[in-house]
Amino acid sequence: MNIPQIQSFISARAALLRSLIVMSLATLVVGCGESEQKKAAPPPPSVTIAKPVKRTVADFDEYVGRFVAVNSVEVRARVSGYLEGIHFKDGQVVKQGDLLFSIDKRPFQNAVDQGRANLAAAKSNLAFTEADFTRGQQLVRDKTITDQTFEQRSQAYRNSQASVSNAEAALRTSELDLEFTELRAPVTGRIGDRRVSQGNLVTGGTGGNTTLLATIVSTDPIRFEFTFDEASYLRYERLAKGSPAGDDIASRGTGTKVSLKLIDEKDFAHEGSMDFVDNVIDRATGTIRGRAVFANPNGVFTVGMFARVRVPGSPPYEALLVPDNAVGTEQARKFVSVVNADNVVTPKYVTLAQVLPDGFRVIKDGLSPDDRVIVNGLLRARPGQKVTPQEQGAAPTPGAPAAGAPPADAKK
Repeated sequence: MNIPQIQSFISARAALLRSLIVMSLATLVVGCGESEQKKAAPPPPSVTIAKPVKRTVADFDEYVGRFVAVNSVEVRARVSGYLEGIHFKDGQVVKQGDLLFSIDKRPFQNAVDQGRANLAAAKSNLAFTEADFTRGQQLVRDKTITDQTFEQRSQAYRNSQASVSNAEAALRTSELDLEFTELRAPVTGRIGDRRVSQGNLVTGGTGGNTTLLATIVSTDPIRFEFTFDEASYLRYERLAKGSPAGDDIASRGTGTKVSLKLIDEKDFAHEGSMDFVDNVIDRATGTIRGRAVFANPNGVFTVGMFARVRVPGSPPYEALLVPDNAVGTEQARKFVSVVNADNVVTPKYVTLAQVLPDGFRVIKDGLSPDDRVIVNGLLRARPGQKVTPQEQGAAPTPGAPAAGAPPADAKK
């Protein structure tokens, strides 16, 4: 073998050796990578599970409405005259019978005095004609006077009696007008601002051009009016058939307990009762008017104020409840994530009802009492994924991440 052949042989063996070294290194690198991947694989995420809670509940319907006063009165003068005094502060609470306005009473006092004088004159004339009539009775029997003369005396006596009655009625009218010069509160409530200042001439009477002096609205109790649709009316009517009130929806409305919350409140903390349901459905809107009454000792509720009322919409029934934060949304559908026997996450689509004050959501359909519902860690539990379930209230499993902690890969 000559020198060129030896050099070619050595080069081929060197190339083969380099190829074997590269392949060994590649195999070693791949093996190390697989080991690192196996070593870094995170455990199944830990979630908190709980079974649905059984509780007797009732469905509620919510409506928006306004407060209205039980009594609302416009204070107007019954007699005309100059306004002499104002005896209240704008916006204060007045009691029935409190003096509000006073009108100059001097002209009316003069009318009363004149009426009393007229009555006295009428009574004096009546006494004279009565005595003349009594004497005439004996004289006509003795034929001392004619029957015509006696009839004249009788007529004068009857006219005197009528004059006395007329004077008494005129005096009562004058005294009533004098009494009307003091305008008193007809109801207990809160009065608005004065519409006329002291010293102005006010027009009184029963016509339409009388002067409005102020308005009073009662505040305790107070009414709340709202409307509900025809379908709800039918549901309430059928619900009433099983109640002691009978088949009458108006009777069902009376006494039904309702609750209310204001626009700045979170809970329906104010308790009241229905006292009226209208007898017709509005053709234009397809709704009917309902009314509830609430106690208002502190005056928090104001006439015209908006609020939300909750009305019972079903008889009590046993339902399954889950925490409201355990409910997920998929477009228009609602679901809860449950863990099966193999600890695999499975979504269940459910039908929801109202949220109770303690934060539990009523599930009307789609859930069974034995389902293990994920109540914490919902974002880490994907459908079809295996998880490490932990009963709510139990101690964490050793070696497993806490239900509220992020998984290991998230930390990396």
